[in-house]
Amino acid sequence: MLTEKTMDKLRILAESAKYDVSCSSSGTVRKGQDGMVGSTVGGVGICHSFADDGRCISLLKVMLTNHCMYDCAYCINRRSNDIRRATLSVTELEEITMEFYRRNYIEGLFLSSGVVRNPDYTMERLVAIVRDLRTVHRFNGYIHLKAIPGASSEMLTEAGRYADRMSVNIEIPREESLKLLAPEKSHQSVFQPMALIQQGVLENKEDRRRFRHAPRFVPAGQSTQMIVGATKESDRDILLMSSALYGQRTMRRVYYSGYVSVNTYDPRLPILKQPPLVRENRLYQADWLMRFYHFSVEEIVDDQHTHLDLEIDPKLAWALRHPEYFPVDINRADYEQLLRVPGLGTKSAWLIVNSRRYSRLTSYDLKKMGVVMKKAKFFITCGELTSGYSQPLVGINELHPERLRPLLVSKSQQKRAAQEQQLTFDFKD
Repeated sequence: MLTEKTMDKLRILAESAKYDVSCSSSGTVRKGQDGMVGSTVGGVGICHSFADDGRCISLLKVMLTNHCMYDCAYCINRRSNDIRRATLSVTELEEITMEFYRRNYIEGLFLSSGVVRNPDYTMERLVAIVRDLRTVHRFNGYIHLKAIPGASSEMLTEAGRYADRMSVNIEIPREESLKLLAPEKSHQSVFQPMALIQQGVLENKEDRRRFRHAPRFVPAGQSTQMIVGATKESDRDILLMSSALYGQRTMRRVYYSGYVSVNTYDPRLPILKQPPLVRENRLYQADWLMRFYHFSVEEIVDDQHTHLDLEIDPKLAWALRHPEYFPVDINRADYEQLLRVPGLGTKSAWLIVNSRRYSRLTSYDLKKMGVVMKKAKFFITCGELTSGYSQPLVGINELHPERLRPLLVSKSQQKRAAQEQQLTFDFKD
């Protein structure tokens, strides 16, 4: 039975947990089993993510406690903040999770915590919750658990036996900036648990090859989060760190969180009227290019362009900087070349490669495949778009990038970019 006191603590702790965005995709499947409660359907994400069939999936996103021994400048739960504090007991959090699941409010749990006493004490309580949910309450739904930096390898290993995904937030991409805003933390304290989790996942994969029924260890891998706009780091710094993290075989997602000015009194932090949401979106688009479109960091951002263009997406920005790559012949180019064309996605590129074996493709065919012809027509040749037809070919090399860019940028995009560029980034010394 959930009391009013418990619900009041839950409201406080759910509010404290809302700034962590690294929890929207599970990437794992837990089928329903006899004697177990719950399941994850089709490996789709929890936490108000959308499944392939359009379903909205939800989870309980909560902290065990918002008391914290650290005083990180960017965190609302820092120990020097005068905010309402609350702590749920292990039993209370288990009861809330199971009660919410029975009421069909949630399909999983995202659990984090402030650090109290020491990392091992906090991690031990988190492990107790997920262990009881699996073994006592027989909960078979999705569980995403935040690993506490500095916790022992024994605690992390036990946590990995019960959680679907674990994450450790790196927060700031450069060590000197992290030390400025969070003197009690270091990159080493973050990378160490990441390495331990990775080692556990790889060892578990080998065990499961040998023993079919070996228990799983963090089957959905790891994720992490970086704050955007709290420090002077460029987009290039952020993407270089992301690229290095994706080099780890168990890193599934890097999340980007536009800095929200929750501690305006701290002179180490910038003065922002609103979070840099457009920049955050461009970083996600660049991240997508690295993961699925085979772009390198240096192709997206370089020494001359250390920040992403706020008016246009990163792939279009790359195309305008490299007109020599175009036009691309849709009926001859390979899959890798098609991925570089603005307006083409991975699905449409795959459809093009498979469809042109049967007939020559035209712009009509491309539209049916979902190609955004408003962008793509300036970078491709296909059928009637070739120079041999009555309509002359007008592409990026005929218009030149500086003349083509205004045709591809809408007024709303210009307005949003202008508003964000006018934000005050006052980094005080």
